Amino acid sequence: MLEKFEIQNLTVFSDAKFTFSSGLNVIIGENGCGKSHILKSAYALIAASAEEGRKPNATIPTKAALQKVYADKLVNVLRPETLGRLAKRKQGRERCELSLVFEDTSQNCSMGFATSSKSEVQIDQLNQSWQSKAPVFLPTRELLTLYPGFVSIYDNHYLEFDETYRDACLLLGAPALKGPREKQAAMLLKPLEEAMGGRVVLDANGRFYLSLPGSGKMEMPLVAEGLRKLAMVARLIATGSLLDKGYLFWDEPETNLNPKLIKLVAKVILHLCQNGVQVFIASHSLFLLRELEILSQHKAFKSIPQRYFSLRACEDGVMVEQGDSVEALQTLVILDEELEQSDRFMDLEA
Repeated sequence: MLEKFEIQNLTVFSDAKFTFSSGLNVIIGENGCGKSHILKSAYALIAASAEEGRKPNATIPTKAALQKVYADKLVNVLRPETLGRLAKRKQGRERCELSLVFEDTSQNCSMGFATSSKSEVQIDQLNQSWQSKAPVFLPTRELLTLYPGFVSIYDNHYLEFDETYRDACLLLGAPALKGPREKQAAMLLKPLEEAMGGRVVLDANGRFYLSLPGSGKMEMPLVAEGLRKLAMVARLIATGSLLDKGYLFWDEPETNLNPKLIKLVAKVILHLCQNGVQVFIASHSLFLLRELEILSQHKAFKSIPQRYFSLRACEDGVMVEQGDSVEALQTLVILDEELEQSDRFMDLEA
């Protein structure tokens, strides 16, 4: 479990400290406030450790190896021209610093790099063990229609997609679970498959379909995009990527979903938390936020730890406010805008 993420001079942030819950973590803010940067940078560092630890010749972590591994992953995920471009440029502040604190202290790490850095970080604290499970990052768009041949093309050509797309496609292509864990996955899959009207299948040619009872298979490009996003989550549950103490980073899950499906996504997110997945979402949807609030009052979800973060631009970068509930946040811009719109609508009626 990731407990804290501390950053200095990363993109739009001068100095920010995030204290996460073991369950649901929601980052809220307007466009341009760095929501995706927080998700992607934390994901990149966790994923780099997990990937390196899975290699056949992996031994113990070393600074010599990881100073390039961490740098490469940050660049491939956030896609600056060089590593140093991630550092916030301001007179007297020419170094970016990142620090991750985990429940398992052997995984703690911290590092930094200057604005002039190109391909290596300087590791200040080296993690003593590898991340045991690959994190999942879901971008704003669905990936099932991109999946056929995507990893192979990505590895052999330059594409204008960041590496989260490749990473997610690798996990989507993993085999479905068998045995006792299959039953655990089936419980989570049931509401998703009911909403989609079928189950997600991967054929021998590497294409995803929605298998509809009594109607055969429907090609994924013919399925509504909102349902394809649900299908992507369903597949990751079926493969076990979203079970048992994993990490899910989801950028704007509400994108291209109608309110009915947003309600289902909110429920699925809380079910994942209930099953031991630490979830991080970035959003500017008041509807999703309120739905999570409503569901959290239900007996089934009341015990899930939650943490909310509000990002707001200020003179020295982006300010971070955090609390254990939405009510604890004083600078919730999306709520201000919603109320202001309501006032304008009432003025029209008057």
